[in-house]
Amino acid sequence: MKKILYIGILSCTMVLSGCDDLLDVKPGSELTDDNFWRSEADFKGACNRLYYDLDGWSNDTRADEFVAASANSTSNGTRTVPGTSSDWTDPYDRIFTANNIIEKGSASPLVENIRNRWIAEAYFFRAYQYFTLIKRYGDVPLILKTFASVYDPELKKERTPREEVIQQCYKDLEFAIQNLPKRTQLPTGELDRRRVSVSSALGMIVRIGLYEGTFQKYHNVNNGANANGHFDKAIAAFELLKAEGHDLYPNFNEVFSYKNEANTNLEIVFGKAYGENDFSTVTTGHTYTRNLEGSNALTRNVIDMFLYADGLPIDKTTLKVPVETSYNNVVGLDQSGSSLPNGIGQRDPRLLKTIWTINDPLENDAFMGWSITGKGKYYPFDSQRPKGYPCKKGFFGSLWEKSVGNRDFTDKIIIRYAEMLISYAEALYERNGSITDAQLEATVNKLRLRVGFNVKLTNAFVNANGLNMLDEIRRERTVELMTEGLRYDDLIRWKTAEKVLPTDLVGPICLAGELQNPSLINTLAPRITDASGKVNGVFVYGQANTYVIEFKNTRSFNPQRDYLYPIPTFEIAQSDFNIKQNPGWGED
Repeated sequence: MKKILYIGILSCTMVLSGCDDLLDVKPGSELTDDNFWRSEADFKGACNRLYYDLDGWSNDTRADEFVAASANSTSNGTRTVPGTSSDWTDPYDRIFTANNIIEKGSASPLVENIRNRWIAEAYFFRAYQYFTLIKRYGDVPLILKTFASVYDPELKKERTPREEVIQQCYKDLEFAIQNLPKRTQLPTGELDRRRVSVSSALGMIVRIGLYEGTFQKYHNVNNGANANGHFDKAIAAFELLKAEGHDLYPNFNEVFSYKNEANTNLEIVFGKAYGENDFSTVTTGHTYTRNLEGSNALTRNVIDMFLYADGLPIDKTTLKVPVETSYNNVVGLDQSGSSLPNGIGQRDPRLLKTIWTINDPLENDAFMGWSITGKGKYYPFDSQRPKGYPCKKGFFGSLWEKSVGNRDFTDKIIIRYAEMLISYAEALYERNGSITDAQLEATVNKLRLRVGFNVKLTNAFVNANGLNMLDEIRRERTVELMTEGLRYDDLIRWKTAEKVLPTDLVGPICLAGELQNPSLINTLAPRITDASGKVNGVFVYGQANTYVIEFKNTRSFNPQRDYLYPIPTFEIAQSDFNIKQNPGWGED
């Protein structure tokens, strides 16, 4: 708890230091509690730190979705108990920034409604960060104040039961809902366009309620006694959110574009703003497009979750390509980019909007970096890139080529309305054990309609084809939200990580004729399946010539341990061992 102590006793001066290069506030050295908290600008400046510290763009390689050049220690079960970890300290740093704003701001002489509008932002971010901690560690110390003394007994506080922490998150978000502006009242400035709103707080309740309801149900927390209460929270919050006027953006390809960041994009419920959309000077940016070009790629494991054009999964459809002869067959195309005959291989259109293929055409500025000036044509298994499927979603070639230092300025969408729709469908099914066709039409089928996938999910379709409705709702969530950082959390809350993660991670098929250097096939051969789908006599995947990114025997997931992170030993020691380690990680 030493880190907590340092943050807890900081004055507002330290809350704001380090932000003035990004945000229009007074220099940190000029601020003290004696002359602060007296104007709306003071409150806004303090709250700006919460946005500055918000996690930005990244690719989550903990699940079976994204792979990087090397294996992820969480995904393959090789992580160990750390001495210290930013996974613990960063959320607590941000919680105590929020606590400082709530505590000091509440004593401000400012008019109550104005004061509460900004304090509501701090409440929102406090809930956001506690939810982050709960997902990682389960029970965590619930601290709702700053520290004025090193002798405060709460510095040694034990872990608070997760249900109590989650209820505090709801309480914080309900205060935020009562005091934040609505989406339509937000300004349109460079950074202010992404300030939290009533919609953001409702969206967080939907996310928390669904997560916690399913976690408690499938992990048998208190025999699942509180699960339905969390589902009810999610359902009620969505119904209020729907009334805020959100809707899907008409073009799936452009949802994530820097060209559609204005408040007119009704799909964005909460996001992180970056700098001015200017190719010449990227003042505050990220490297997401660059990372997609060279650092991360998708696995066949998740690509296979996309339905075929008949609405059926890979194990039931008659449209599956029986023997793939090109990298492009996975999306129903031949090597030249033409459709295969008789509809063979045709898939949910979101697949072709999610991954790149050989000879992929220029499409709405989302042009793969390999075809930009000087990069040349894309070839599979280029030695400079991960050996999976390159991701198209959120990639903008013009940013790669023109921006300063390969930096993007595209805002990060943290919560979008599509997530809310599929979360609502899942919460309804989990709460009631069923879902009506009308509810499916308004959620799952609304997502499909947007991309021109006209096979509807109905109760009759599920029954006629021997499908499971919950599995299909989860599938829809996975393919719609693929690459958006939610897959690992979903596997954890569904308690399916123990089945999904310790398996072979496979990539595309690998054929010498499609490689830039055909002789590279000799180097790749030890990881390529034979005609029976085996590597070294062990079956891996039911398609010849499939490249294996990580073998099952190098991966592990211990269900008695790995559903929660290990608590850093430093934090345990600093609490005088009042904080106990999570099961399976050593000291109990």
